[in-house]
Amino acid sequence: MKKSTLFTSLFALSLLSCTKDFQDINTDPNNITVITQRELPFMFAKAQSSAAMNRSFYQTVQNLGPDLYAQYFALTTNSFSTDRYLLTPDWQRRFWTVIYVDTAPQLKSILENTESKSGEAALANIMWVYAFHRLTDQFGPIPYFGAAEANDVIPYDDMDKIYADFFEKLTTAVANLKALPAGTKIFQGYDLIFDGNTENWIRFANSLRLRLALRIANVDANQAKVEAEAAVAAGLMSSNTHNASMLKSLSGNDTNGLAQVAVWNEFSMSSTIASYLKGYADPRLGIYFQPSYIGKAFNSVRNGATATDLGNVRNQSGSNSNVGTYWVRYSGVAIEGNFTQNFHVMCAAESFFLRAEGALNGWNMGGEAKQLYEEGVKTSMEQWGVTDATQISNYIASNHVPIAPDDYHNSPAVANIPVKWATSVAEQREQIGVQKWLAIYPNGMEAWAEYRRTGFPKMYALIQSDNADLPIGTFIKRLPYPLTEATDNLVELSKGRALLGGTDNAATKLWWDVD
Repeated sequence: MKKSTLFTSLFALSLLSCTKDFQDINTDPNNITVITQRELPFMFAKAQSSAAMNRSFYQTVQNLGPDLYAQYFALTTNSFSTDRYLLTPDWQRRFWTVIYVDTAPQLKSILENTESKSGEAALANIMWVYAFHRLTDQFGPIPYFGAAEANDVIPYDDMDKIYADFFEKLTTAVANLKALPAGTKIFQGYDLIFDGNTENWIRFANSLRLRLALRIANVDANQAKVEAEAAVAAGLMSSNTHNASMLKSLSGNDTNGLAQVAVWNEFSMSSTIASYLKGYADPRLGIYFQPSYIGKAFNSVRNGATATDLGNVRNQSGSNSNVGTYWVRYSGVAIEGNFTQNFHVMCAAESFFLRAEGALNGWNMGGEAKQLYEEGVKTSMEQWGVTDATQISNYIASNHVPIAPDDYHNSPAVANIPVKWATSVAEQREQIGVQKWLAIYPNGMEAWAEYRRTGFPKMYALIQSDNADLPIGTFIKRLPYPLTEATDNLVELSKGRALLGGTDNAATKLWWDVD
């Protein structure tokens, strides 16, 4: 696997010369051969945009994969089979390109050209963890500690060691940011998420640390508790003013990825999320989705619909609900994308649900589980513009449960869990899982990871699976390694597969997925 940085080849060219004249003649004056402080802000913005999945990769890396596996969406076209778990091998390679080519080299260059305790290095390390936790949580053991090194062969690393480094990086980054003078701005004007606001970066890093702590709770409860309690003590996102939200632009490929793919209108609301939103009379239904173009109803499709089923007009795009007007709108003759809408990286509501789960574990989360759960619901509602206090209170106190979504397959209600805080811990855990899933929409990558870890929310089985490793009633656990690894990095790939502890297919569970 060739992991050259963006600049390695440029440096190499300068080293090939034997005379000064040769170097002068063969150096492109338009290429960067020396990294200076001037280039670092641009590199950070590039890394941010890439790590969060810009338009170039959004469809094949996220929308036609994790967004379907999380059952936020279901396909309304038979052009792709990923909704029936038939994977397209080339698409696995694309996520690796996002991380190893478009993200890690930029961050590594920042780390190599700044002081280790600087604010710039802290932000680069936080983005490093954000990018790589999404990758390892899809594939398992990956090349990590040698990432972005100018080597042809990069070893694979075990997930427990990768996670240990995540915690170390986040802890150090927060400490270094807190040591800076009050009001310090970092990469201001270039930071696409917080525009250099150090305090918000601290809150984001701690909230990410809490997310990762819960991820390992079933395999290393002691370490999870230590990391979670430390994250809470250091300060989390606790208001929508703290939300990590990335600016998008019409320039290049930096538009909102979901807005772009929604214009193509090849997927709809999944019947799973429809069952919950409709049953709860959830005011976010009309925000997350919009009525169908034909019939003006909130209609949905089951995941894994067969080719025959998709040929029925009831399962086609015009008869079902596209995403809400935050992303796209109907002009009467076409679907128009809101391409410059911010991309949601991580929001405060998630922190409250993570804390609620931690409280059920007996950890010190700075509040009781019920209070944190209800605050999470309230924060999510307000994030999406639902601000009527009575409406929110009534929702939190509701005994409504999911209902039959009224889809083509006459599906029954997907679950029977109410919104109102239950009396049993088992039901409380399910409620937290459901409401967190609703709150982090449309972040399919995180929703899929949490479903694999917790089993919540309950989902419909696929109508049909085209993957022999995943029979009906089972759910996809990971993505196989890219085929390019067998060509470029076979020896280390073999070691990575051994670390995986199972067959390199979509049915093998990851390290933290033990239930």
